[in-house]
Amino acid sequence: MNTLPRRKPYRLKEYDYSSVGAYFVTICTENRIPCLSEIIVGTSIARPPELHLRPYGKIVEEALLQIPERYSGVFVDHSVIMPNHIHLLLRLTGGDCPRLERIIQQFKGYVTKQCGKSIWQNKYYDHVIRDRNDYLTKAQYILNNPAKWLEDEYYSHA
Repeated sequence: MNTLPRRKPYRLKEYDYSSVGAYFVTICTENRIPCLSEIIVGTSIARPPELHLRPYGKIVEEALLQIPERYSGVFVDHSVIMPNHIHLLLRLTGGDCPRLERIIQQFKGYVTKQCGKSIWQNKYYDHVIRDRNDYLTKAQYILNNPAKWLEDEYYSHA
């Protein structure tokens, strides 16, 4: 008898994730370990937060830059490498675009190979961008995320 709880499906039913459009994606590190970057929060409004990439974060940055090179028609419009997660705003423009899950799987696999170990949780969160306002809201969220780090749901004191 299976005693594990059934997971709720988190993808849109019958949606083609290789469709032209934009996608907001969040990928967390395993156990939310803050191994990607460090954020030094400014002490005043005049001093914005500083984001410093750690070695694994530099690998992630390199992998993000390779996405449009590996897949014609796939662009990383916005991204941020937080201490224990990343946010991406990916745009698929057509042509021979793979499904979103394939892009993320290969991205995570490349980072794992370069790091010499897996640093990622198994799953990731995605949101299909519905319209221009939704796109702008997610882009602004990515831009502002470092400044809100101490309030972030993924923040860890570890």
